[in-house]
Amino acid sequence: MSRDVSLDRVTMRFASYVAVNNVSLDIKAGEFFSFLGPSGCGKTTILRMISGFMNPTEGRILIGGEDMKGNGPNKRPTALIFQNLALFPMMSVADNIAFGLEMRGVDKAVRRRRAEELLELVALPDAADKRVDELSGGMKQRVAIARALAVEPQVMLLDEPLSALDLKLRQHMRAELRAIQRRTGLTFIYITHDQGEALTMSDRVGVMSRGQLEQVGPPSEIYNEPATAFVAGFVGENNVFTGRITEVAGGQAVVETGAGRFVGRNPRGIRVGTQVVMLVRPERLKPLTVAGPTPENPNVLSRSVDHIDFEGAFANVHLKQPDGAKPLSMHISNDGSLTDLVGDRIFTVGFAPQDALVLAANGA
Repeated sequence: MSRDVSLDRVTMRFASYVAVNNVSLDIKAGEFFSFLGPSGCGKTTILRMISGFMNPTEGRILIGGEDMKGNGPNKRPTALIFQNLALFPMMSVADNIAFGLEMRGVDKAVRRRRAEELLELVALPDAADKRVDELSGGMKQRVAIARALAVEPQVMLLDEPLSALDLKLRQHMRAELRAIQRRTGLTFIYITHDQGEALTMSDRVGVMSRGQLEQVGPPSEIYNEPATAFVAGFVGENNVFTGRITEVAGGQAVVETGAGRFVGRNPRGIRVGTQVVMLVRPERLKPLTVAGPTPENPNVLSRSVDHIDFEGAFANVHLKQPDGAKPLSMHISNDGSLTDLVGDRIFTVGFAPQDALVLAANGA
């Protein structure tokens, strides 16, 4: 069985430094939940408080509705997978997996049987008698997961477990972890600074900054509807136009920027005269055939190409900005026309109002 986890106004202080600041959150039983944020934002501190290795300065942590105050790591229904995995190199794979059971006095034959069952679960059926140093990085990762599952936790805690793997293996292990979570039905709480991991694997994501939760929601909502300028900037890439709102109507705002006058969505109802940022994802910037703004295409720019970052199936086209400002980025598919874009030729690009998000400038 899995359990839900609740953080009730949790704060963690180290002397005058506030690592986690008044965080409240409910994580559902059986959910894959990720804390996403830069180094030092407090996400690992939260994980260690849930696991019992730290006690919050203020607030409560409840697992399955039970207050965990006074319960150490060995008395909580959790298992923690560290970033360095912490496998025992001199033990066999089976003995590594069964170690927690051995500490609980479980019979040797039962331990062996359980280890073999878990190796089947993590797709390593023939690895029981191998030594840890004979395994690849991805295999070691799966052994660490199997060892955590052996003690039958109801909440699995993972502290950036894929960070040491190369890109291809990391992408493979994302799928493996998600598949294991679905097969077991356990609550997974995952810590990462990698937005790709969080968006790919999670049911919901909590984005953190400076000890506070900036936004919690499904991956698509975090990416498409960021609540703050920090979330928009940290999750994915954005072209950023800074300026001041001159008109508002119908859920949209007109913003005067150094690059021109643009129209975008104004979901927060920000008022005329406010300094704002207008954010446009690179994949929403498109080449246009029109010469200038029209009622149908109000957001139009004429730019030349600075350079192109070719990535195989797609490319990031970087467009020169006046006065040496950071180039705009346009994400396009590799349809064979990329070489036609390079050079001094001026061409027109634009974006739809619904693809531009207007947010308050503070926190950008």
